Amino acid sequence: MSVAVVVGAGGTGAATATLLAEAGHEVRLVTRRGTGPAHPGITRVAADASDAGRLTELSAGARTLINCAAPPYHRWAAEFPPLAAAVLKAAEAVGADYVLLDNLYGYGQVEQPMTEETPLAPTSRKGAVRARLWNDALAAHRAGRVRVTTVRAGDFVGAGAVSVFTLTVAPKVLAGKPVLAPAALDLPHSWTGTRDAARALVAVSRDDRAWGRVWHAPTNRALSVRELVNRFAAVARVPEPKLRAMPMWLLKAAGLTSPMIRELPEMQYQFRRPFILDSSHTERTFDLEPTPLDDLLRENAGG
Repeated sequence: MSVAVVVGAGGTGAATATLLAEAGHEVRLVTRRGTGPAHPGITRVAADASDAGRLTELSAGARTLINCAAPPYHRWAAEFPPLAAAVLKAAEAVGADYVLLDNLYGYGQVEQPMTEETPLAPTSRKGAVRARLWNDALAAHRAGRVRVTTVRAGDFVGAGAVSVFTLTVAPKVLAGKPVLAPAALDLPHSWTGTRDAARALVAVSRDDRAWGRVWHAPTNRALSVRELVNRFAAVARVPEPKLRAMPMWLLKAAGLTSPMIRELPEMQYQFRRPFILDSSHTERTFDLEPTPLDDLLRENAGG
């Protein structure tokens, strides 16, 4: 089987590395601290992926580079472009295919469900960063320097997920405390499982139809924050919490003492209007289905 390099061992990166290893591929998992899942098919390497020279050395002989890494949220503008550029450069240098994990920020403030044909029209600083990463990769593809593709996912739930829900809402639900959610409570929103994004990354990396195109990770029917919280409480077998929407002024005030929370207000458009991901094209093309939502939430509940 072939060699794959996975950069980043968050929820999706770890799941991607595991899926590839279980399929018999040799996986080199690159993170700053050499972390990640233990598996005989995975070699964990501590390295700075923004060092293109070092990453090129680590990628020798690889068929595919899959980029699941992201800098700290509040340092995206400064650190994300050079990180992605280094991974792209390494892929070009060793002749490997390049697969980028992306999110929905680049679409900006949409008025209808997002498909793979929705144009990039970022309305935030972080959205502009995400759009730049894909446009740079696509330019390299069109120039014939490397084959590239991307998988875009909604806000994450499931094992290893880091999202507004897992950071600010789920812990309160599990603790039996009232929830002050930074979102409107009754508008539909798409939630993607980390393992489903990983399954899509693996699928597109092995299919010639994928290159030079955008794909959406398999995602369950959109649910409002209220519906998601109540489903989570039922799965965790805890009482439904008292739930209120956090006003914008309070979210901004919380950001005065937290660099990460300071980044949330500009993305609130995603949670104050319907924000729906249509993944039907990817599901049909690669014969994928989203993991049942309760199974994903059960992972966040510790079971």
